[in-house]
Amino acid sequence: MTFITETDKQTSNTEPLPIVQTWNLSKTYRTGFWLNQKVESLKNCTLTVHQGETFGLLGPNGAGKTTLLKTLLSIVKPTSGRAVLMGRPLGDRTVKQKIGYLPENAYFYDYLTGWEFLEFTAGLFQIPKSLQKQRISQLLELVGLDLKAAKKKQLRQYSKGMLQRIGMAQALINDPEVVFLDEPMSGLDPMGRYQVREIILSLKAQGKTIFFNSHILSDVSLICDRIAILARGELLCMGSLDDLLGAEDHYQVIVKTDEPEPLKNWLDDLYFQDNYFHGTLNKDTQEFLVNLNNMNAKLISINLARPSLEDFFIQQLKERGIYTSR
Repeated sequence: MTFITETDKQTSNTEPLPIVQTWNLSKTYRTGFWLNQKVESLKNCTLTVHQGETFGLLGPNGAGKTTLLKTLLSIVKPTSGRAVLMGRPLGDRTVKQKIGYLPENAYFYDYLTGWEFLEFTAGLFQIPKSLQKQRISQLLELVGLDLKAAKKKQLRQYSKGMLQRIGMAQALINDPEVVFLDEPMSGLDPMGRYQVREIILSLKAQGKTIFFNSHILSDVSLICDRIAILARGELLCMGSLDDLLGAEDHYQVIVKTDEPEPLKNWLDDLYFQDNYFHGTLNKDTQEFLVNLNNMNAKLISINLARPSLEDFFIQQLKERGIYTSR
């Protein structure tokens, strides 16, 4: 028998609860005229997403991102492996009431207005009529859609960006605890992407768990607590940006000088480009800045540096022979 000590209790209380857990989850499709060909869309995927976490799943087109998401939502049945959502088996109806979902290519009843569509969605979740008006108005404001236009304009008249916004509103209509978003920035202009990022951050501030797929790496790096990279159905890596890219603990320096020799005592990997000297600072920052005048050098810029998420992403694919530059 195992006894739990008070220390164990304190530790367990501080750890975030696992919301999504998978163990060797796999999905194989049959294709071809005789269904005699197999395509492994997901291969032994094991991951955990914790409560209150914003988790980004990255990967090239055809990597299996949507398959994983649809499997978690019980839209697709796994071929093998196991998964739980909020501690319950996939497909549990009580869990579905607490989930919001925005598919990548959503189908809307385009003869409805935006308001009517959200009323219809609210009815599916059995939200009382007395609450629907207030909630729909709040969601339309949140996603940046005009209230009057939403009541009069049919969805068939919406632009792609407007449809993406109404899709985000329907994903939040039931005030979900967990939100699944498949390419939520797809089709949006820079302002629309900014609004979606702000919505995701506001959901995070409310303690909600967000799981989303994307290939827009700049957005992912701004809002995610942890990320995973999926390619050809395989999970290549998973962790926080600091875990994967390294902590921002060194400085990249650009200096203008006619006497580069003294810089070699301060900067590693020194090279000359575009009339400036570039290097990585290997000593105390303040001391370096004080000694610049003694070296007859002018500081152009100094920034914390580490590999970009894009560089890391491409490198992971190259190492596995998935991507080759021409």
